[in-house]
Amino acid sequence: TFLMKYINSKKLLTIFAIGAMITMLGVIFIEGTLGLYSLVATSAFMSLMFPTIYGIALNGLSAEDSALGAAGLVMAIVGGALMPILQGMIIDMGTIGSFASVNISFFLPFICFC
Repeated sequence: TFLMKYINSKKLLTIFAIGAMITMLGVIFIEGTLGLYSLVATSAFMSLMFPTIYGIALNGLSAEDSALGAAGLVMAIVGGALMPILQGMIIDMGTIGSFASVNISFFLPFICFC
């Protein structure tokens, strides 16, 4: 991205992960339109994550090892398969304390950003 010209990729990834954590807390604790805006802002912070993690993980590997490493990274992506199921299980619990279970279910992605 444009910012990578000026900021180290590892540092930028850390900044974006912290931003995603903060906006995810907004999704959990803020109801209404502002909570929805927090969810959209989380997507903006996530936009940098996969390509940056991919690049950092493959950095320094030979061409032969890069092919195997890239395949391993792609196969290791199970969050897209597991997270909706786990969030659905939490949502099916109903309200949890004074919070809607939909809001509480977003603790799962929050933990992933940590």
